[in-house]
Order: sequence, then structure tokens, then C-alpha cells
Amino acid sequence: MKTLSLIVPVFNEQEVLRTSYERMKATMESLDYGYEIIYVNDGSRDDTLVQLREIAAQDKKVRVRSFSRNFGHQLAVTAGMDIAKGDALIIIDADLQDPPEVIPELVKAWENGADIAYGKRAKREGETFMKKFTAACYYRLLSFMSAYPIPLDTGDFRLIDRKVADMFLQMREHNRFLRGMSAWMGFNAVPVEYVRHERFAGKTKYTLKKMLKLAFDGITGFSDKPLSISTALGTGICFIAGLGLIALIVCAIAAGVPSWLWAVDGIVMLQGITMLLMGIQGAYMNRMYDELKGRPLYIIGEEINID
Repeated sequence: MKTLSLIVPVFNEQEVLRTSYERMKATMESLDYGYEIIYVNDGSRDDTLVQLREIAAQDKKVRVRSFSRNFGHQLAVTAGMDIAKGDALIIIDADLQDPPEVIPELVKAWENGADIAYGKRAKREGETFMKKFTAACYYRLLSFMSAYPIPLDTGDFRLIDRKVADMFLQMREHNRFLRGMSAWMGFNAVPVEYVRHERFAGKTKYTLKKMLKLAFDGITGFSDKPLSISTALGTGICFIAGLGLIALIVCAIAAGVPSWLWAVDGIVMLQGITMLLMGIQGAYMNRMYDELKGRPLYIIGEEINID
């Protein structure tokens, strides 16, 4: 019998964990497959780990990996992939915004030949207009900037075939963006539309800082377009500078405008652009530095029901 591995990264999810587990277990038992549920505790500071110990003691199909500290969502998913035994792996968060009841539809798409079946958000419940607007802008910006087609309005909720998972295991970069990595592989990916629910309980763990970092990792990890900004800006600035020089001469002669005002303004603008471009180049260099250090992606503090 084929098996499915359900990978659930968790961070401070004590309010929703037990309800989430019951719904996930019921969904997995409704499928005609063997299964395992892999929880990766991403350095939670509440009672999440205590509850995971209790759940794993009662259900041997639940496997737990607990980080020594918070390493981030993308690395938590990676840690689950590293020990998953299934013929297909399913990634889902514990907050129930992505309903476990959609999993059978992902499995059906896989049975019909999809290497990757990803959840596509047809509707987002319980989110403010600003949240929806910024999310829409981000996904479209990422799609434009990326050298590889990344589907719009999707998250990490997806099913991946074993051969896709094996490719992930070979890709060990530290600054990970799983959606971009999936797109880079080029496997047959099929969307499954669903309604994304409001968070069941607790507060979102994706702060603005974490969301911006994920967005930046997605752009810098799968696009070199930011590096080409200097060429476009340089060309534009040279053109504007030429026109400005002509305007400066005319104004200085006709109106007596002090020429140093124009010079100061031009210098400030050029310095600002230079700093921006240096920052972009520095971000790419920092990614290379992270890889050259050769540190492990994460550190495990505790494991439960791991063979």
C-alpha cells in the first residue's frame, strides 16, 4: 500500500493544535492510503511541544521533530521532508486556514498524474482589504521578477510526489523559498482551488518582518532582475543629467538661479541611487556568504517516534 506523509510546521500553536490534529487525522483516515503525520516544532515558546508529546504518546503515526530554537517556516518544512517516508508528501499549516478536508482533492490530482498539486486560493476569508491587496501585489511582483513561472495566489499548501521530494532533498540552500524551488524544478503542477478560511484560533505567526524576508528570499533566490536595475537606472540618469545640464545653463543665464542648488540636488539623488544599488548587491552577496559558511540548515533538540 502506498503511504502519504503529512508535514505540519508549528510555532506557538497551543490554541489550535489539538483541534487541528483531530481534523487532520480524520481526513487522513478517510483516504485509502497508509499515512504518517510529521510535526516540526519550530522553537515554540508556549505549550505546543507539551501537547505534541501527549499526542505522539497516544498516536504512533505521529512523529515529532523539535528545533533547538526558531529557524523559520521554510526550514521547518524542510526538516519534515528530510524524514518523510511517504510516496507523496503533503505540506499544511496547523492554523486550519488551509482546510485539511481539501487534502483528498490534492490526492486525486496526484492520482491523475500530477507531480505537484498545489492549493490555489479562490477566496480568502477573515482577512482585511489591506492584507488581501498587499498579498495580491506581492504575488504579482514575484511572478514578474522571477525567471520561473510561480503560480499566483498560492502558499505552501500542496502535495508533492516522491520524486519531487527527492529533488528537494538535494537542494540545501539556507535561504529557502519552497514555491520558487518547485517552479524551478519544472514538474507537472496542477492547481486545486479552495476557500482559505479565517484562522481557527490564536494569532498569525507571520509578522511583517517575516513576510518581507520571505518575499525578499523569493525575489533574490529566483531572479537576477534586481541586479540589472543599475543598467536601466544608469541609462536613465545619464539621459536626465544631460537634460538637466542644458536646463541648468539656460536657467543660470536667464533667471540667475544659483547653479550650486542644481548640483547639490543631483548629488543627493545620485548618492541615494548608489546606496540602493549597493544594498541590492549586498543582499546577493549575503546569500552567498550564508551558503559558504556551511552550517547545518537546522538543529534538532528533541525527536519523538522517529525510527
